[in-house]
Amino acid sequence: LVAIRRRSKTPGVIITQYTTTLPEGKSTPDFQYRPMAATVKQAVFKAVVTGEPKPDVSWRRAKGNLTDKEKFQRKYDDSTGEHILEIHKVSAAEADTYKCYAVNEYGKAVCTTALNVIDGSTNPEDFRKLLKRSKAQTLGGENDETFWDAMLNADKRDYEKICSEYGISDLNMILKKLEEKRKQKGKSRQKDAIISYDDDAEEQDNRSLGRKNCARIEGLVQNDTGVFQGDVEEANRHNRHLSQANGERDLHLTEAEESDDALFECVLTHPLPKITWMRKGVTLENGEKYNITVSDNKLIHRLLIKDCTKLDKGIYSVIAGIISCSAWLVVEDTGVQFIWGLSDVDAIIQESAELTCKLSSEDYEGVWFRDGKQVYDNFSITTDGPVHKLVIVKCSEEHSGKYRFEADGRKTEAMINVRDPPRFDPEDLKAFAKPLTVKVGHNAIFKLQFIGHKPIKVQWYKDGDELQDDNCIKIEKSASHTRLLLCRCQRRDTGEIKIKLKNDHGFTEAVSELIVLDKPSSPLGPAEVTESSAACIEFKWRPPKDDGGSPVTNYILERQQVGRNTWKKMGEIPGVPLYRDTDVDRGRKYCYRIWAVTSEGTSEVMETDEILFLICLAFPGPPAPPKVVSAFSDCINLSWSSPANTGGSRLLGYILEKRKQGSNLWTVVNAPDEIIKVRDVVDGMEYEFRVCAVNLSGAGEFSNASEFVFARDPKKPPGKVTGLKVTETSYTNMVVTWTKPEEKAGIQDEAKGYYVEIRRADCIEWSRCNSVPVFMTSFNVKGLKSMDMYWVRVIAINDGGESTPEELPDYILAMPLPVRPRFTNNKTKSFMVVRAGNSVRITVNFEASPRPEVTWLKDNVPVTKRVTISNSDSSSQLLIPTSERSDSGIYSVLVKNIVGQETFSTEVRVTDDPKPPGPVELEESVPGTVTVIWRPSPDEKRDDRLHYTVSKLDSTKHTWTVVADRLFNNRFTVCNIMEGRTYHFRVYAKNDMGISAPSESPTWGVEKKKGAFCDRDLRCPPTFIVLLKPQTATVGYECYMSCAVKGNPAPRITWYRSHVSINTNTNYYISNTCGVCSLLILRVGPKDVGEYTLVAENSLGRAECSTVPSTSTTNG
Repeated sequence: LVAIRRRSKTPGVIITQYTTTLPEGKSTPDFQYRPMAATVKQAVFKAVVTGEPKPDVSWRRAKGNLTDKEKFQRKYDDSTGEHILEIHKVSAAEADTYKCYAVNEYGKAVCTTALNVIDGSTNPEDFRKLLKRSKAQTLGGENDETFWDAMLNADKRDYEKICSEYGISDLNMILKKLEEKRKQKGKSRQKDAIISYDDDAEEQDNRSLGRKNCARIEGLVQNDTGVFQGDVEEANRHNRHLSQANGERDLHLTEAEESDDALFECVLTHPLPKITWMRKGVTLENGEKYNITVSDNKLIHRLLIKDCTKLDKGIYSVIAGIISCSAWLVVEDTGVQFIWGLSDVDAIIQESAELTCKLSSEDYEGVWFRDGKQVYDNFSITTDGPVHKLVIVKCSEEHSGKYRFEADGRKTEAMINVRDPPRFDPEDLKAFAKPLTVKVGHNAIFKLQFIGHKPIKVQWYKDGDELQDDNCIKIEKSASHTRLLLCRCQRRDTGEIKIKLKNDHGFTEAVSELIVLDKPSSPLGPAEVTESSAACIEFKWRPPKDDGGSPVTNYILERQQVGRNTWKKMGEIPGVPLYRDTDVDRGRKYCYRIWAVTSEGTSEVMETDEILFLICLAFPGPPAPPKVVSAFSDCINLSWSSPANTGGSRLLGYILEKRKQGSNLWTVVNAPDEIIKVRDVVDGMEYEFRVCAVNLSGAGEFSNASEFVFARDPKKPPGKVTGLKVTETSYTNMVVTWTKPEEKAGIQDEAKGYYVEIRRADCIEWSRCNSVPVFMTSFNVKGLKSMDMYWVRVIAINDGGESTPEELPDYILAMPLPVRPRFTNNKTKSFMVVRAGNSVRITVNFEASPRPEVTWLKDNVPVTKRVTISNSDSSSQLLIPTSERSDSGIYSVLVKNIVGQETFSTEVRVTDDPKPPGPVELEESVPGTVTVIWRPSPDEKRDDRLHYTVSKLDSTKHTWTVVADRLFNNRFTVCNIMEGRTYHFRVYAKNDMGISAPSESPTWGVEKKKGAFCDRDLRCPPTFIVLLKPQTATVGYECYMSCAVKGNPAPRITWYRSHVSINTNTNYYISNTCGVCSLLILRVGPKDVGEYTLVAENSLGRAECSTVPSTSTTNG
């Protein structure tokens, strides 16, 4: 069974893998979140486990079992994926080490935590009771354990009283001893607090920790506290309480070696997202030197000091709210180190081998070992400062083994493997590497001697194919010699010959070349006429395809006039496949026979087709216009290109002519070549030139004239331009401006024009933007690729040449100048109502550069595919072709580029004419009032802006009057109902789109009852007939609440919010009609959250009722 142990990325977790390789998609168990105690009255350990297949999770404790199901409860939370162990009614008996195991078929993961139960219930008042001892009781002074228990747990104010009670007078000495006992107590608690790993993982864990030093700051002890959400004040209050319960603890010395890492760890009793780490009064921040991290539950904070040096030693402090702790870091000298260690060596027998290492200091001596035994003789051991070297002059098989070098407790090891691979005799190998040349039909012999560990396998190859014995190939092999014989070699046998030797210790190979010489193949046709003039005919052909291994030295030619039987020998010509025949007659046809000649013989004959000799005058075409290479006061240098059409014959020369500016007379200048110096010029005069080519037929057409050039000494090139900058950019062009370079006599002359060049960032070639120089000091570079990066430079020119390029220091991005996104259509509505079925269209205009990224969101979620988005450089449009009620919501557009971003939101409400409310009922709660109750409209759940209007028809009147509007509940109490009249009520549903049909109420009639008059006391204290009911207030809308109260005399009504009177607050509309008290919040906001209380008072008593409205936000 394979058991591979490794550390998890989660601290404190050890993983054991059962297989060397894991199948695809499978994994060993691991902990994303390790167990941590969570509450005070009960300990809650939580762990999140990963792995495929899903691991089985179990819990264990070190000193007991978990069989008591009432005390130890195991749970699994599907929503969070947490495996939970709850320990109820925690006592000292449950203080133990707890382990969580996650196991599947590919491995297991184990993590461990400790539960420390610290009695924090003792009150300082209890310690004062220790002072109330009987005088008859015998006290043991400072040797009495009860004295130290009292001192450790008492308040500082009671120290003097306790010492007096125990008969101790030296308070300073007691305080010093008390401090020592606190340190000892802190050390013992620290040992309990540090995680202890399971036995099977402890050794592996220690190795994985390496040389990293860890100190856990125990000033803020993590007991059984849970993960809470709170501010710093609450954390301070919580931590202060635990600190009083546990007493003060000093931090302990932390040691680290140079170049190692040191880790401080602080465990809080209450979660905080951030604490402050300090050293020498300076706050430490995340960076290359320090790494500050915090656990997911915000309870464990760590400071990692990387690559410790002597400068890092000192006191490190941590501050969490009002609580702080400190600890020392001591950096120790690590002694000698290896700069580089030994490396494995593969040595060849009878040759030398060398092992070398280097120490960090030359003050240390070392010892060499082979296979555990110190070496002395037969080795060359040298020391050059910190470099130590062991040399074996002639290796033998007994020198193989493991070598070790030790110095000051440090060691390094390497293997020397002495091998005896096959090797060629150097003299034979040198001779074999030279090409072997034989004539066709002769034999070729290759032979080599070799040495090496037996047996040695010998293989011969020709052009990569292994050779085997046959009639033409003979291979001889012995223990130290091999020979290859190739019989009767042919030209096709030419190629690469390779030998390969192989044994158990390695292989080697050597390569040679075989060249078989033969006579050449015949020359290749067809013959091509290159010149036909009045005096000769010239033609060429191609050399032989195979020259037989020797170069062609001569060609033999014979000629036959077509119509005759005889061949005339033309003699031999050098080995160039070209012949010029001057003994020809006009109008006749000729055939030629050609042989190739090498040192190995003469090829087969090649016979040409019939060649007709005709004289036709073909003049050359015009050359290119002459170009001025340079000009001086007494000489002008010119050059030109030969004509593309030579007229079918070779060019004999050129005729060059010159003409002064303003003259019609061309003067001939001798011009045998394409480059000429014209010296017949006058200083200061301006000239132009033309040229024609001459062949065997005569002079051809003149070229176009060159540009005019002054006969004067050359000017100095101009200087670099200055002030180069880009003044305007877009996606396709940029405008470049510069300042004309200065003119300095004898150094740099005036610039006559400028070239602008650009280079893309991913190219190395510069390209010119203007083919002819520009004379202005600005240029518009066009044809850029959007958002590409370009380098720009400008070159000044004059007759003396080009200046040094002036280049912009930074590349230019092909985009307009950066502009932060900004919306330009201020008239865009932030709220719109759309009838269901109609289209929704939102258009925003903006300006931004570079081109921004536009994102549309609905209620902070990307819009669905049924929404069409159209974007351009300066606008974006959202279109819903056919809207539905579910399309209601807040649509936001985010316009973002590299400069910044901007957001615009529009609330869209898709609705329709509301459906009428349900049946209307009437009831009487208070005499003189009627409560109208109706069932909600079917649209109420889909439209949070839907509200109701109540109208009343009095039997004494003939018109309907509105008694309530914008009601968001389903009842309303109508006051001033007169006896003896009948009433009808109508309830309408209204929304942003319109009003529904009414819902009619039944007839309400109250007959006036007459009774006997009696004189009695009608006074009574206030009492509530209808109490305030719970309300749901929607932020941004109205909220209505009411109740009914009676009392005689009429009570005085006062409204309170969170015990503050709001009768005079203008955000509330308060009314009291016949004991019906109502409060209307005109616009619900965050400040309106709280408890609402109505107080009714008269001379006979007082009554009050309260409600706490819940708040919600609109989802539309």
